[in-house]
Amino acid sequence: MRRGRKLRVGVIFGGRSVEHEVSLVSARAIMQALDPGRYEVVPIGITKKGRWVSGGTHFALPADPSVGGLVVLKNGGVAKRSRAPRRAAGAALRPLDVVFPVVHGTGGEDGALQGLLELADIPYVGAGVLGSALGMDKAAMKSAFREAGLPIVDFRVVRRVELERDPERIAGVLEGTFGFPCFVKPSNGGSSVGVSKAKDHAGLVKGLRLAARYDRKIIVERAVDAREIECSVLGNDQPEASVPGEIVPANEFYDYRAKYVDAGSRLVIPAELTADQSRAVREIAIKAFKVLDLAGMARVDFFVDRGVGAIFLSEVNTIPGFTPISMYPKLWEASGLPFPDLVDRLIRLALERHAEKKTLVTSYEPEANGRHGSR
Repeated sequence: MRRGRKLRVGVIFGGRSVEHEVSLVSARAIMQALDPGRYEVVPIGITKKGRWVSGGTHFALPADPSVGGLVVLKNGGVAKRSRAPRRAAGAALRPLDVVFPVVHGTGGEDGALQGLLELADIPYVGAGVLGSALGMDKAAMKSAFREAGLPIVDFRVVRRVELERDPERIAGVLEGTFGFPCFVKPSNGGSSVGVSKAKDHAGLVKGLRLAARYDRKIIVERAVDAREIECSVLGNDQPEASVPGEIVPANEFYDYRAKYVDAGSRLVIPAELTADQSRAVREIAIKAFKVLDLAGMARVDFFVDRGVGAIFLSEVNTIPGFTPISMYPKLWEASGLPFPDLVDRLIRLALERHAEKKTLVTSYEPEANGRHGSR
């Protein structure tokens, strides 16, 4: 990049997931936080039908897919085909320096978008393909946590094909394992979409069927009478953890409505924990980050038992919300890192990680006189 030139940042948002609308709000906040004196922002929206669009209508992402044109990532740049009058010749073909993906949920947070950016050889904010995939699939994530000895709530995985064959039998087995209440969730999803709290057999069957609408794998967890604690992590190979915060939901648990619709949910920052609990939360958050091979950012969610104070690792969010009410940036602000500085830091981490990858050898030439292995 030439000295003095603004860093060209592509902000990708929207997508075909149920978290489309949340992504738009996060993207708006990030773009507003980027200093126009240092960054040239390239908004890249993905409509609910999967069309890639750019232009002045990027916040609305209108139903007409022709508005703004079709954006295609190509050779490290953005090529734009539009029915609208062309802008300055070649302006849309200038390469991106870095991408900030803000596509929550399926297609953006599960490694698919990260794989595209890897193939295009474009630096990007956040976890790579493996970390993103593990962070999105709760079944795989929790299995990795359990293997690493991290404290998690007991869970079982149900596949939709099994549920369709005999929902009553499946519900009966789960009832005998966990009792009531218990939580039912799609294995792949976010923003608590498709999540329910089952209080009886009928509610469990209903919850299983609801979760099966969103994913082929369903997670059922033992319920814990717990406080919901969250911790933000930032960094690459040497991640740091923020002060923990607590979610006090407006509803019975922190579901989609409590997060984005109903008034009354509160964020308590910092969380009212003992010094030992706060230290444990931060240590476990960093361990979870490393176990999943994450990079850049993650929000790590916990349960703290109201009775005995036991700490349970719930899940990790690799593209946390950046909305005005989102915990990830608020926790860093409370830790001394304001929103604009946080965005700057994330972009630097993305560039550092990409630069490190560029030092790796990508071809292999056997020594002329040596023999390597046998066939």
